[in-house]
Amino acid sequence: MKNILYQESIVEIKHLFRMMRNTLLALFVFAGTAFATESYSQTMKVTVVADNMSTGKVISEIEKQTDYLFVYNVNEVNLKRNVKVNAQNKSVAEVLNKVFEGTDIYYAMEGKNIMLMSKAKDGEVAQQANKVTGIVKDTNGEPIIGANVTVKGQSIGTITDIDGRFVLDAPKEAVLQITYIGYVSQEVKVSGKREINVVLKEDSEMLDEVVVVGYGTMKKKDLTGAVSQIRPAELSNEAPKTVQDVLRGTAGLRIGFDGSAKGGGSMQVRGQRSVYSDGGHNDPLIILDGMIFYGELSEINPNDISQIDVLKDASSAAVYGAKAANGVIIVTTKKGRSEKPVINFSANIGFVTIGDSRKVYDSHGYLKYREDFYTTDTYGINAQTGNYEAYQTGNTPVGYYSRPTETNLNKYGITLEAWKAQSNQDGSMSTEEIWGRRLGLQASDITLNNFLLGKTFDWYDHSFHTGLNQDYNVSISGNNEKVNYYLSLGYLSNEGVARGNEYSAIRSNMKLNAQITSWLNVGANINFQNRTDGDIATNWESQILDNSPFTSPYNENGELVPHPMGENAYWKGYNFDYDRQYLDLDKGFTVLNSILTAKVTLPLGITYSFNVSPRLQYFHDRYYRSSEHPDWQAETDDRVNREQSKRFDWSLNNTITWEHIFAEKHHTILTLVQEAEERQSWADRIEARNILPSEALGFHGTANGDKNLSSFRSTDTRETACGYLARLFYSYNDTYMATFSFRRDGYSAFGTTNPYANFFSGALAWTFTNENFWNWKPLSSGKLRVSFGQNGNRSLADSYIALANLSLGKYTQGYINSASGALMDLKYLFVSRLANPNLQWEKTTSWNVGLDVGFFNNRINASMEYYVMPTTDMIMNQSLPDFTGFNSITTNLGRIENRGFELSINSRNIEKANFQWETGFTFSVNKNTIKKLYGEYETIVDALGNTIVKERDDVTNGWFIGHPVSAIWDYKVTGIWQKDEVKEAAKYSQRPGDPKVQNIYTDDDKVNADGSVTPVYNNKDKQFMGETTPPIHWSLRNSFTIFKDWVFSFNMYSYMGHKSLDTNYLNNDNNYSQITNCRNVYTKEYWTVDNPSNTYARLSAQGPTGISAPARVIDRSFIRLENISLAYNIPMKFLEKYKIQNAKIFTTVRNNTLYFYHFYIV
Repeated sequence: MKNILYQESIVEIKHLFRMMRNTLLALFVFAGTAFATESYSQTMKVTVVADNMSTGKVISEIEKQTDYLFVYNVNEVNLKRNVKVNAQNKSVAEVLNKVFEGTDIYYAMEGKNIMLMSKAKDGEVAQQANKVTGIVKDTNGEPIIGANVTVKGQSIGTITDIDGRFVLDAPKEAVLQITYIGYVSQEVKVSGKREINVVLKEDSEMLDEVVVVGYGTMKKKDLTGAVSQIRPAELSNEAPKTVQDVLRGTAGLRIGFDGSAKGGGSMQVRGQRSVYSDGGHNDPLIILDGMIFYGELSEINPNDISQIDVLKDASSAAVYGAKAANGVIIVTTKKGRSEKPVINFSANIGFVTIGDSRKVYDSHGYLKYREDFYTTDTYGINAQTGNYEAYQTGNTPVGYYSRPTETNLNKYGITLEAWKAQSNQDGSMSTEEIWGRRLGLQASDITLNNFLLGKTFDWYDHSFHTGLNQDYNVSISGNNEKVNYYLSLGYLSNEGVARGNEYSAIRSNMKLNAQITSWLNVGANINFQNRTDGDIATNWESQILDNSPFTSPYNENGELVPHPMGENAYWKGYNFDYDRQYLDLDKGFTVLNSILTAKVTLPLGITYSFNVSPRLQYFHDRYYRSSEHPDWQAETDDRVNREQSKRFDWSLNNTITWEHIFAEKHHTILTLVQEAEERQSWADRIEARNILPSEALGFHGTANGDKNLSSFRSTDTRETACGYLARLFYSYNDTYMATFSFRRDGYSAFGTTNPYANFFSGALAWTFTNENFWNWKPLSSGKLRVSFGQNGNRSLADSYIALANLSLGKYTQGYINSASGALMDLKYLFVSRLANPNLQWEKTTSWNVGLDVGFFNNRINASMEYYVMPTTDMIMNQSLPDFTGFNSITTNLGRIENRGFELSINSRNIEKANFQWETGFTFSVNKNTIKKLYGEYETIVDALGNTIVKERDDVTNGWFIGHPVSAIWDYKVTGIWQKDEVKEAAKYSQRPGDPKVQNIYTDDDKVNADGSVTPVYNNKDKQFMGETTPPIHWSLRNSFTIFKDWVFSFNMYSYMGHKSLDTNYLNNDNNYSQITNCRNVYTKEYWTVDNPSNTYARLSAQGPTGISAPARVIDRSFIRLENISLAYNIPMKFLEKYKIQNAKIFTTVRNNTLYFYHFYIV
């Protein structure tokens, strides 16, 4: 059975608001007030005049002039009958009564849905019938209006009403078929039951689903570009914390991981497009409900999102032209769906614990590590045995640093008395004190004393805790004939695993759409957030975990101490809890983001839309550091900082859309857009010191600071932009499609010579399965796409980067005051940056070939993309000769190319009455290559002795032509020198346990007088060993529905092929006096004579002459089991009496397991 749904493509309009309290109040009242008018069906007038027109065309004409949606069963309702219509400004009901007069078709109006039905004629079946009732809902528990419920194989059927209910006479052993466009069909056996409730799942791969493409929407079947769509409702059981969590796993989109309380992560679409990285230069453009979004993604509540569309190629993203070079992410928020108000409440409470991170040593490991560290000094070749081992060298006897256990004494063949005699002491010290002093514990008197007393403290457990995460959300939504509304309020409170790492936010959203007249629709979408970015976090990584495990944050009386390592220690330690008493912080953002829209429906299929989006952001940062702390001085450390800033952004666009279908086969959409935007910011910062006469006011006491020690800074910026767009879409018979666009953009930050740029794009698509010659049934749908286009990038850290810059300078004692004779400072202004009036747009050109296929009635859907995306005129800093007086100038140079392949597969593997299994898989590979840089050339001699000219690399920044932006170029460590390689290691001024570094260029090695060779290391010995950016990304998601009410799902993702340079394996902790100052270190593996390794070096290992600390390449590939969730949908029979539509209980485990190779997590 097939459902046919006719509906005009209507662009959702957002709404303008005035930032005044009374207006906001009015909007809320407006949302909750019913309209006292006649029903929509009675007031809506249409004009249909035709002779011998088919009933189907009459319905189509009604839909064009109204917002009505006709739903019917094509096998039962005949709309081919021709009728004569002469309706001038008549109500819809009057027209339908005339059209269906004398037929067996009748209709029912439910809101804006008109259901057409045929009178049942099968009396024989009716005699055997059994009355069946039920409700059809979606996965969110909202009723589905107009779903077809039919008896399989017979002409018995009905359509669900406004509450999703149906009543049907069906044989006791019949099978009901429930279908609705955009949802996966279901078959349910009656088996004599009189009540059957059904939940339909959205068919996310259905070709008629709506995709947001910028300044409008299109059906997926009409797409010509590369677009990925994500529906958060499908992830609801996984409780995503952030928008990034929703997007993770999208083909071609790399999401970074952020383990902080705030969460999130960086985003990159199809690789790094530019070497310029300041100001989010490689970040995708974010669009929220059709308008540019300038804020952080944390401002968007994942619970408010309806769908996200990711535009990846130039054709799909070209409508945003100058801002779309890095891809576009379009976020569409929810709106009301049910005519009855629907109230949703969700509460997610979770706990965060630290994973398998790299810990510091406990007390036993701490002592063993120090013993091995000092024992390293006794390594050498034993003349008696000829072996490289620990033996007496110089003044350090054998076994000197080992604990005098029976095992150790026997190992070195000495007695306890002989071990004690190795130290000059009067016999008053115990064996433990002797050993502790040999290990250097006396550098911290508290460490030594507590060691002797056996007192220890776990600083690792003290630094971390189990964080509590809370996320509460409530929303109310509805949709009637005049108003569509969605209101939400959410509270988020997250604690990280590190103490002090906190984040909280209050988020609200109000989205209203009102049909004022038959031709005017207005709306408002107002988003508010007030967030606190956390308390003062512990400096656990480089401070608190360094404390010796034989120290404590408390003294004998249980009071906090300022110096855990002792007052006499060189490094006195760090006690966050003590310092926190003398610190205060208040930091946060308040944001009001709004979208206001108006849409006018004009004759001939033309619509005009006006959209404006003002955004206001306030930021405050107040920090107080008291001089009452014994280590902080009033003149230097006492500080009160107060910073506040305001940002006001606005953008607007005027959009004209003309959509028309010629001769039923020629579908054309023309879109014209004019837009403008402005961004302004103001910031003031006061830093006061030496607060007198008292610091009692904390960060409220800036006025009392010493003016000579205090400072004030004020900044403000302004930038503007404008753009013009024309886009034409054409489709013939839903088989051949083409999209062409042209955009012209201007931006104030570029030079006066080139503030504007033009961007073109074009795309073609062919749905070959619609051809008459196609008859291979396993392939349900297939479309081939080709696109080409160019986009720009204007993301800059400095809005005035093309202009010369004036800076303040000062000559100390630069002149003599004529009146007093005193030496005075001379202040002056100077030009610190050279202007570049020719600075212009960075441009990315894209070629994309795509293939979309669906197998077995679209149970398996796949999409494949191959792309090539070169970026030219990159914004870079070019060095200048000294005589210019400037170090560099910002200009357009170079070329980078990204090429790659993407694969997405979604399948419904099993669809049974009590078991469903669905799978989603994505795979992406991207190759990033620098093609050109500064255009500077050099002459070199290749390996064959040939003289060639090549473009010079930028060695300082690590940019090499022919390699990725994140290429690793360094010396190659091939292993570790072993005990039997003493002489060979000595040639490199090394010894066993040190790293081997490959010397590939030997022509410049030094030949000594005795004929021996001393290797010389320089850049000619460095090699390319991979890249730090992962070129491969894949994700896998599985969902299992068991007995309709239980849903189990899991998903994982992987980044592969990336590497990094690591020096931790050298174990050079004493370079920072970790050992001599009794500081603790992270646990590690290391080389010893008794436990040799070819992976990890000895303690305090050294590289060969000229390379003190050679880094080793580490494979960073990993697979993360990101989410495991189990949900239980409480059956309707338990909820109906409480008027609850749906309720669900679920549990989720996030970031459960990480599989990696040689990966440090610090």
